[in-house]
Amino acid sequence: MSKIEAIHLRDYKKPAFQIESVHLEFDLFEEYTVVTNSMQIKKVQDDVDTLVLNAEELELLELWLDGSSLSTDAYAVKEESLEVYNVAQNFTLKVVNKIYPQNNTELEGLYKSGTIFCTQNEPEGFRSITPYLDRPDVMSSFTTTVIADKKRYPVLLSNGNKAQTQELGERHSVTWVDPHPKPSYLFALVAGDLGSISDEFTTLSGEKIELNIYCDKGNESKCFHAMKSLKEAMEWDEEKYGREYDLEIYNIVAVDSFNMGAMENKGLNIFNSAYVLADEDSATDANFMGIQSVIAHEYFHNWTGNRITCRDWFQLTLKEGLTVFRDQCFSADLNSKEVQRIEDVKSLRERQFIEDASATAHPIQPKSYISMNNFYTATVYEKGAEVIRMIHTLLGEENYRKATDLYFEKFDGQAVTTNDFLWAMSEASGVDLSAFELWYHQSGTPRLKISEEFKDGTLYLTFVQEIPLNVDGEEQKPYFYPLKIALIDKEGKELLDETIIISKTSETFSFDGLNAKPHLSVNRDFSAPIIIEKESEDLAFLMKHDANSFARYESAQTFAIETIESMMRGEAINKNFVAAYGHLLEIDTDLSYKALLLELPTVSTLMQRMQKVDFDSIYDAKERLAKHLADSFKEKLQELYNLFHESKSASLDAQAMGKRALKNQVLRVLSSLESKEIALMAKSQYEESVTMTDRVVALDILENIDAEFETYAQADFYEKYKSQTLVMNKYFSILAASKREGTLDRVMALQNDSCYDEKVPNLVRSLIGVFARNYKYFHSKDGYGYKFVADKIIEIDTINAQMASALCGAFKIYGKMNEQNKALMKLELERILSTQTLSKNSYEIVSKILKEK
Repeated sequence: MSKIEAIHLRDYKKPAFQIESVHLEFDLFEEYTVVTNSMQIKKVQDDVDTLVLNAEELELLELWLDGSSLSTDAYAVKEESLEVYNVAQNFTLKVVNKIYPQNNTELEGLYKSGTIFCTQNEPEGFRSITPYLDRPDVMSSFTTTVIADKKRYPVLLSNGNKAQTQELGERHSVTWVDPHPKPSYLFALVAGDLGSISDEFTTLSGEKIELNIYCDKGNESKCFHAMKSLKEAMEWDEEKYGREYDLEIYNIVAVDSFNMGAMENKGLNIFNSAYVLADEDSATDANFMGIQSVIAHEYFHNWTGNRITCRDWFQLTLKEGLTVFRDQCFSADLNSKEVQRIEDVKSLRERQFIEDASATAHPIQPKSYISMNNFYTATVYEKGAEVIRMIHTLLGEENYRKATDLYFEKFDGQAVTTNDFLWAMSEASGVDLSAFELWYHQSGTPRLKISEEFKDGTLYLTFVQEIPLNVDGEEQKPYFYPLKIALIDKEGKELLDETIIISKTSETFSFDGLNAKPHLSVNRDFSAPIIIEKESEDLAFLMKHDANSFARYESAQTFAIETIESMMRGEAINKNFVAAYGHLLEIDTDLSYKALLLELPTVSTLMQRMQKVDFDSIYDAKERLAKHLADSFKEKLQELYNLFHESKSASLDAQAMGKRALKNQVLRVLSSLESKEIALMAKSQYEESVTMTDRVVALDILENIDAEFETYAQADFYEKYKSQTLVMNKYFSILAASKREGTLDRVMALQNDSCYDEKVPNLVRSLIGVFARNYKYFHSKDGYGYKFVADKIIEIDTINAQMASALCGAFKIYGKMNEQNKALMKLELERILSTQTLSKNSYEIVSKILKEK
């Protein structure tokens, strides 16, 4: 095991040296790459004489200081650094070293994805390429020359603007100059024989920007949606934030082997191909929406992340929370605000709330880490975005825009902190956010208990904050946040709609002049990322009458949760919920929104409310309720299905996607009947589908309700798409998530399928990762699910530690498990931890989980 050592925010020190400019030359060969790194360096702390550069597995060929070759006693190569002694105030250092990208399975630094050279340097990959001050507060101007065989690698890309090309016999070179100082984590390089599509965008100030999207040859036709999304994002950022693009060219490259979703490298974004490539035959509506969002997210980073970056990695939410908020607003503006908000909250609850309730909980600004790769989390990203959203609510749109303008003006070209961002928000708006800062430093999900009293025409609402202890068992302070509420009379008319401020452990608000006790709609639009606890007698009424789309959805979900929980206690199905669900089937509203209203709570949602989790009881109650609803409203469900199934459009407009969303939701409800009639409907949809959305829903339903049709459909799907890796991800996911017996055996067998490759993160996520979220079989009481995933963690950890630590997250609910499952989990977690070669990535996650009692 590598040396385990935590890094703490409290230990931050400014760099002793500044790298003012860097000239890089990459000579790419099949067996190795030679990197020549020439840095102009300035000492900023006079009492320091030794330059310490970050370096990993350094194979040093040459080292030159101010034009003179250094003798071996003038420097030292250590395990994680290169130290150069007795340096001057200003000097030039040239390092020549050799690396082996073709052997790099960690997919950090410079590596090969298939036949493509590419990089991933955030957070600390650059140090494996060449020695450097590999930290975000060292910002330098980069000039990069890439040299390679011109037949194998006709496309040579790096950051900035293209400055020069040269023919060198059978080889060629391209030099790129980035005029904007940046930290090393934003450096990028790509070399390959790539296809591409091109377009251009004219900025508000009249500058024409060349736009290119590169991909494997043959996939060019799948890049047009990504290009459209990019141009939409560029226009939106100009309109909403006044931000124009600042280079002559903007390049995107899609690669199959990528640990993350995408990377915002200056002028050269490198993307997981799943977030670029799409057409109607290979991508679902959700895929198209995801591409639009991620393309925008990486583009928005040009200002919130690149032009202004983080002082240190503890400030990661400074760029990620803000940019997630920006991409959520972009998606909401281009699509349905109501649906987007619900999807954002669903994602937060499914991923971040679980994290907040586990031993891996941390504030959006962590205080320490062992491996920074472990902190690209839902907390830093999604909860960070909710914190920005609350600031937006507190300031209002006009003041928020003034504040972001000040932020960009004041801190452009700098590496800053979350305190700098909060200063800009307060300075421009006049709003005191000092009490709000706790959101950056405390962990866990706050709860808000609400009690109501109506007396003499006045409604008294008492709010009591329940703040969880942090992971160290320490008490935390009450939060400050906006809470959107409304009072609704018995006829469904809104009497009041306002935002109140919650700031104390306990406080009471009064509302007078009322003729009768109104119905309370609370946390509208999910104005704060909290858990509400209140009496729920209003749920059926709010499902019918609440005008706020999120609050209405929340009422439907809460009523369903309480109904399922009562069934788990042995009670009969709540007839009032069934009647309210029937009302939802009749309402006339946005079709995508209606599809969400008809969803039953996920197993994950139900699990989070239990003190000790037993998945068998959750599955049993949920499946019985779904079957009862399908049986009670079968005729209406079939009517809705037939109405919207008639339309075979592959269009991506809101109406067409809404029709697909609703018909597939009602088909899923009907599938709980597990009848031949419904199986035939699914089979017919599979055969007649003109979109991947309809096809995969039908395939998933057949997998779970009809073995005969499922075998036929799976064979057909496999034969048609076996050469398309992105589609095969869907195939593996459906099988890994199956409720059928023998799922674990099938998952194990699929590892030997010719379409599966354990070195490709997308495939690992789709098979092993999805199985680890299959609560029915991962948590099987024989313990085989835990053993299988633990085996894969140990194995993959030697190939790609970042992927292995991500799989460790499946065990985060250890502390909530029933005693039988917990004991089985513990055995496997201890086995992982005892592995001698375990990476610090996996060690950090597993050791934290095991500390939970």
